[in-house]
Amino acid sequence: MTAHSKTWINALPKDRLIAEFSVWSADLVRLADDLARVEPFVDVLHIDVADGHFAPAMLFFPDLAAGVRKISARPIHVHLMVADSILLSQIEQFADAGSDLISIHVENEAVADAALDLMDRRGIAAGMVLRVETPVETIRKYAARLDFITLLGTAIGVKGQGLDEKAGERLQQTGRIIAGCGADHRIVLAADGGIREHTVPLLRQASAQTVVLGSLAFNAPSLSERMAWLHAL
Repeated sequence: MTAHSKTWINALPKDRLIAEFSVWSADLVRLADDLARVEPFVDVLHIDVADGHFAPAMLFFPDLAAGVRKISARPIHVHLMVADSILLSQIEQFADAGSDLISIHVENEAVADAALDLMDRRGIAAGMVLRVETPVETIRKYAARLDFITLLGTAIGVKGQGLDEKAGERLQQTGRIIAGCGADHRIVLAADGGIREHTVPLLRQASAQTVVLGSLAFNAPSLSERMAWLHAL
């Protein structure tokens, strides 16, 4: 499968939640089979990357992204949780691996402009992620250059946490910043972390256009019923 042009962002659903599936929650031993199982329901595949410094976890690597690219036709969104010193080289490696969208952290401010310039040169859609403790206002100066903005609702790089109580308010604040960028350039607002059956409706009401689905999708007793529920929100 080849990487998509940046126009795929505009083709994403606008009348329902975009279904973004986290590869981290797939069966990693039987990854190809598990991705094939969920493929009919996926709008975007989400691959987390962490270096063990910026975030406590260590995952995933460019070869895995390249492998996913070979077996899936869905756009690949890589979320980089890495130190400033390796950010640009990681962008190059994941671009070479066939990523369609790469999100860096607004906390990578020292190299953020260079990173966005690099993604523009490589023809990769650009996103930014905010840690749960980072003020929403910090995204304003970058927003017009972005295709995705993702707000974390839990501490970075750790599974199984509850949603921060300010997550909805932060999404609404970010939505207002996006609206100020004008309607001619689509910027998707995403929520990541604390995604549970009882939190997704709250996030949707707070203007999230996609939520990063982990166990809520991969461990659903009936994925078709779970996705019908999600699409109806």
